Amino acid sequence: MRGATVLLTIVGVLACLVTTMRPGPKAEAGGEVRADVAATAATGAGATPQAPTSPAPSTDSSRAAPTPTATTGTTAAAPPPSAEAPPKSASTTAPSAGRIQPGTTYSGVATAYAAADGNGACLFGPSDDLMIAAMNTTDYESSRACGAYVRVRAASGASITVRITNECPLPCAPGQLDLSEQAFAKLADPKLGRIPITWSLLSPSAPGTMSIRYKTGSSPHWCGIQVIGHRNPVVRLEVRTTKGWRKLPRTDYNYFLSADGSGCGGAMRITDIYGEQLTVEGTALLPNVAQPTRVQFAPR
Repeated sequence: MRGATVLLTIVGVLACLVTTMRPGPKAEAGGEVRADVAATAATGAGATPQAPTSPAPSTDSSRAAPTPTATTGTTAAAPPPSAEAPPKSASTTAPSAGRIQPGTTYSGVATAYAAADGNGACLFGPSDDLMIAAMNTTDYESSRACGAYVRVRAASGASITVRITNECPLPCAPGQLDLSEQAFAKLADPKLGRIPITWSLLSPSAPGTMSIRYKTGSSPHWCGIQVIGHRNPVVRLEVRTTKGWRKLPRTDYNYFLSADGSGCGGAMRITDIYGEQLTVEGTALLPNVAQPTRVQFAPR
């Protein structure tokens, strides 16, 4: 009996083994492989495979949009600004912001003052040319107006070109010009003393090139720098240092100061109201000496 039981058990085991070794439905084995093969077959038949998913493009237009290069006109990534090489757009395109702007006509009144030798708050020094004026404090803008040429027109139609060499303090109102007596006489009878005018910025044929002057007391440790004889108003002066170009602050007496001496006696870069930049090199650190340069701003 026991032998029969063992025999039946062996037969049952063999039957299970035979059943297990039979191949099952293909859908249950190797499904992922078959799916890949099917996709490949579909592609071969003309279907377009889906491209791999990539990160969404940045919505920051400042990074996404290429910038034209200045030399070739092709597109390239815009380099980050640096102290040594600022972007051209910052200095060679739009006029610099300020109260007195090119192409703008201003209204005000003209008064007269005794200009004596022609010197004034701009500290250009004495001059034989007395076709000059003092700008009201507001439009003087801490000496920003110094050296500007303006065309002044009276209601009668008479006009005169003057250069700003002085400041007219309060109560001179915005738009007011205090003309030298000689300039006022070109517009109206000096006895009138006060007349309505309009005026606008001018870019005339300036005589020769610009000059540079270091202030009395300047040294390698401190210096003041002044630009003389410029055709267009100067809005910025930078000096070259070991760390690149450095913008100097401007005083109300028309000097740009380097309080620690950085750049004194070295190259400088001058920018006018139109954004034109001129580089001047080779000026010696000679206090109170007007040193001619070889450059001048373009007429506008």
